[in-house]
Amino acid sequence: MRKLTRLVAVFMALCLSVSAVALSGCNSSGGSDSGSGSKLSSDSKVDTSGVKEIYYLNFKPEISDKYEAIAKKYEEETGVKVKVTTAASGEYEKTLTTQMANADSAPTIFQINGPVGYENWKDYCADLSGTKLYEALSDKSLAVTSGEGVYGVPYAVEGYGIIYNNAIMDKYFTSDKKSTEFQSMDEITSFDKLKAVVEDMTKIKGDLGIKGVFASTSLKAGDDWRWQTHLVDVPLYYEFNTGTGNPLTNCLSAKELEFKFADNYKNIFDLYTDNSGTDKKQLGSKTVDEAMSEFAVGDVAMVQNGNWAWGQISSTKGNVVKEDDIKYLPIYTGAEGEESQGLCIGTENYFAINSESDPAKQQASIDFLEWLFTSDYGKKAVVNDLGFIAPFNTFSDNEKPTDPLAKEVLAWMAKDGVTSVPWVFAGIPSEKWKNDFGADLLKYVQGQAEWSKVVDNAKASWKKEVELKAE
Repeated sequence: MRKLTRLVAVFMALCLSVSAVALSGCNSSGGSDSGSGSKLSSDSKVDTSGVKEIYYLNFKPEISDKYEAIAKKYEEETGVKVKVTTAASGEYEKTLTTQMANADSAPTIFQINGPVGYENWKDYCADLSGTKLYEALSDKSLAVTSGEGVYGVPYAVEGYGIIYNNAIMDKYFTSDKKSTEFQSMDEITSFDKLKAVVEDMTKIKGDLGIKGVFASTSLKAGDDWRWQTHLVDVPLYYEFNTGTGNPLTNCLSAKELEFKFADNYKNIFDLYTDNSGTDKKQLGSKTVDEAMSEFAVGDVAMVQNGNWAWGQISSTKGNVVKEDDIKYLPIYTGAEGEESQGLCIGTENYFAINSESDPAKQQASIDFLEWLFTSDYGKKAVVNDLGFIAPFNTFSDNEKPTDPLAKEVLAWMAKDGVTSVPWVFAGIPSEKWKNDFGADLLKYVQGQAEWSKVVDNAKASWKKEVELKAE
């Protein structure tokens, strides 16, 4: 996962550092704030019978052969060729910039990296709000929007939160020694409720057969990304979700961090470290692997991590966690309105349709994407060949990924009245800020720094890193 986090950060940096020449090419049609005005519809009467070829510029080299096989099948079924070209690793923005400069060879389907990528390519992004692809999104808050328009639709997502072993939780809820009135995890919808359960479990951990409620908070340098990146995402979301603009773009443009929700961060961080089986003095040497092993062998009931962790859990020697017992809980911190908060869901993968292409090719392009995520063949290819957790309601239960954490991510995204927390951490100004924050967290748990000092340092470091980037 550390590799994924770095990939997101690097890709975001690439989006922000596109050359002046590239930017002038991206904004050739005037730099409007709401796309070029082209709007696609799945019920469009645009005649696509004359379209012989559409073109997708693929971002993921590791699955280029899979896309080519899908394209061949689509041509067999429809007669429309899908040309697939894959940009070299780390060269997508450069390749896209070059190809968009030539209207005759520009892709009709391309990829943007969320709100940041949209700002670079908004003059080439058709409005997808009238398409079945957008309507089928399980969580429409994940789409890239501007005004009333939808300009990027995510096609693969990942999520993280608090993973728990429901077998241990059921043992607690049926224990005659518990002091709370809660009967199941369905009732735990806020930090206060979580805190009450966790602290009560700590009191009777011997009877529950665990060493602690939470797995070790891994604060070894290089293994602290769950706290200096993933956990801090929650207070960043609440600070930058102002009701105006996208939280990520607000974070990216912030010259200062007020850290309004620092105490909320402290709430959950203290709960983790006060209720684990590891002494705080030892956390500086603990790794993510050790934490996941503690969860897998049943020594603890909960651990914060993402859906990628199932492979690590299931492959641990001595694993006792059954697939049916592995569940997710959002990272509650005590923020107002958190009862409707979901998991932290994110992606760097958004489809966009080139609004500068011929209208018939635009329509044919969205037809292909809708086929990919609605047809029997397409859906099987998405799950089995492309390996995506696809965020669409067109997938029935037996057509979705089979690992339990991926299934949990999809279930949380589909819950009524629940809003996923986006990956605002991609707007953190530098890797140095994260590393400094992680080091201060370790000092805090070891009693070498007051929490107020951690907060002050985080705010000062943010300002300094933003100023350095601006020079």
